[in-house]
Amino acid sequence: MKTTIKRLIEEALEKAKIKGELTLATVPDVVVESPKDEKHGDFSTTVAMALARAERKNPRQIAETLCRYLENGDGLIGSAEVAGPGYINLKMTHRFFLDRLKSVAKEGETYGCVDSGRGLKVILEFVSANPTGPLHVGHGRGAAVGDVLGRILKKAGYDVSTEYYINDVGNQMNGLGRSTWIRYLQLMGKEIEFPKDLYRGDYINDVAREIISMEGDRFLGKAEEEVLPFFRRFATDNILAGIRKDLDDFGVKFDQWFSEQSLYDDQSVDRAMEWLKEKDFIYEKDGAVWLKSSAFQDDQDRVIVKATGERTYFCSDIAYHQNKINRGFKKLINLWGADHHGYVPRMKAVLEAMGYDRDLFKVLLVQFVTLVREGEKVSMSTRSGEFETLADVVKEVGVDATRYFFLMRSSDSHLDFDLEIAKKETPENPVFYIQYAHARICSIFRTAEEKGMTLPKGGDVDLEPLQEEEAFVLIKKILAFPAVVDRSAAMLEVHRIPHYLHDLVAVFHAYYAKHRVVTEDRPLTQARLFLMMCLRQAVANGLDIMGISAPGKM
Repeated sequence: MKTTIKRLIEEALEKAKIKGELTLATVPDVVVESPKDEKHGDFSTTVAMALARAERKNPRQIAETLCRYLENGDGLIGSAEVAGPGYINLKMTHRFFLDRLKSVAKEGETYGCVDSGRGLKVILEFVSANPTGPLHVGHGRGAAVGDVLGRILKKAGYDVSTEYYINDVGNQMNGLGRSTWIRYLQLMGKEIEFPKDLYRGDYINDVAREIISMEGDRFLGKAEEEVLPFFRRFATDNILAGIRKDLDDFGVKFDQWFSEQSLYDDQSVDRAMEWLKEKDFIYEKDGAVWLKSSAFQDDQDRVIVKATGERTYFCSDIAYHQNKINRGFKKLINLWGADHHGYVPRMKAVLEAMGYDRDLFKVLLVQFVTLVREGEKVSMSTRSGEFETLADVVKEVGVDATRYFFLMRSSDSHLDFDLEIAKKETPENPVFYIQYAHARICSIFRTAEEKGMTLPKGGDVDLEPLQEEEAFVLIKKILAFPAVVDRSAAMLEVHRIPHYLHDLVAVFHAYYAKHRVVTEDRPLTQARLFLMMCLRQAVANGLDIMGISAPGKM
C-alpha cells in the first residue's frame, strides 16, 4: 500500500514542478507512515518538511500545494489535509482498499512476501548448544526464534541458510566422556565417587546403559585415558542424535550442521592464527597468546591460546566466522544466549581486524525463560540435571503452544512461560485464541456451502456491498500484513508476527459480533465471504511463518 501512496506523492511532486510551483532541485526520499491515531487519516508523509530548505518555502505552503494535486489521486485518495508544521494526512477511498483486498486472494499462500532483501545471502546460526545434554527450554526459545526469523527473512526476499554449530571440541567434551565413563563403572558395580563438577543428569545414566547393552564389560579394568576417546565420542553422538530429534519434533530443521572439530581437521584454525600473526594482531604474554582486540573497540585484549596450549572457544570462532564469509555470506546473524553479551564486541573486533565491515556481523541475544507451573517457578540447572527439557514442555503443552509462547515476547526480554495458560482452551491462551478464529472462519464457509452461498469460481466478486465501517477496519488490518513482515525482517524481531495475528483476530471478533456473514442477501454474503477468505489467508500465512498449524476445526 505504501508503495502506491509513494507513487501518488511522486506524481503530485512532478505536477507541481511542471506548474512551476516547486523546483525539485533536490528530491528527498518520500517517506510514508501510518498515523498512530486513525482519526488523522490512513497514511501520512513528511515530504513537505523535507523539501522546505531546498525550496526555501514554508513547509505548510509546500504541503498545501501538494494536497491540491493529491486530492484526486486517480480516485484512490479521498482527502489530503495539512496538519501541524507540514504533515500531509491522507484518507484513502473504499476503492483503494477493495482493489488491494483482491490482490490478497490472488497471491494466496505467497501473500505477505516482500522483496526488501533483494536476494542478499544471509547465514543464520542459532541454538548451537553444546552436545553435553538434552535441549532445555532456553535452547527451545532460541530454536523457535531462530527458525521463525529464518522464515521471515525468506518471506522478505533474503537468501537464507540456517546452521547449527556443534561445539565438539574442548574440556566440556572431556567432561562429558568422563561423566559417562564413571556412570558406566558405577552401573557395572564399581564403588566410585562421582565428581561434583561433572554432568549429573539422568541422561548420562541412559547413555552409560546403552554402552553396557552394546559393549558389556569390555571396558572394565582399562585405564581412563585409554577408554575416554570412545566414551566421549559415543556420548556426544548419542546426545547430538537426541538434540536432532527434539528439534525435528519441534518443527526446526537446519540447512547445515557444522562441526567445530572440522575447523581443526582442515587447519582452518591454524591458518586464521597464522594470518593474525602475520598482521601483528596477536602477541604473547604470561605464556598465553592474546588478540589485540582493544585496538578495535573491544574493552580489553583477549586470550586465544591459554598458557597450557589449549585453544579457547574464541580461537575456533575466529576461524568459523571467517569460514562463513569465505562461503559467500554477506550477513552473519547469530542468536546467542543472553549470558554471551560480553562475547559480542570481541567478535566484532576480530572481524574488523581481519578487514571486514563490523556491520557484517549481527548478534541477537535471547533472554532467559522461566517456567511457571501452578504459580511456582521451576528451577533449572543443566549440570545438576535439575531442568525441564524442551521435549518435556512440548509433550506437556504441544508444539503449537510451545512455539507461540516462545515467540510472543521480544527475544531480548525475559520470558515467563506459564504452562497452565498454555494448556487452556480459552481466549486467555493466545495461540488457542488465534487458531480458534481460523477454525471459526472455516466453519463460516461450511455454513455458506450448506446454504448454497459459495463464492464463484475465479473469485470474481463485487465488493461494493462492503460498506460497514468495521469491514474496512478489518480490511486495513489484513492489508498491513506485508508491512509487518517487512518490518520484522528489517528489525530482526519475530514477536511482531504473533502480535499482529492477535490484533487481527481481535478485529475479526469485533466484526463478527456485529455482522452476520451468511445472510439472505447473496451479493452481500459473497462480498463478506470474500473478505473472510482473505482474512483466513492472512491468518494461515502468519501461523505458517510461526510454524504453527491452522486448524479447520477445533
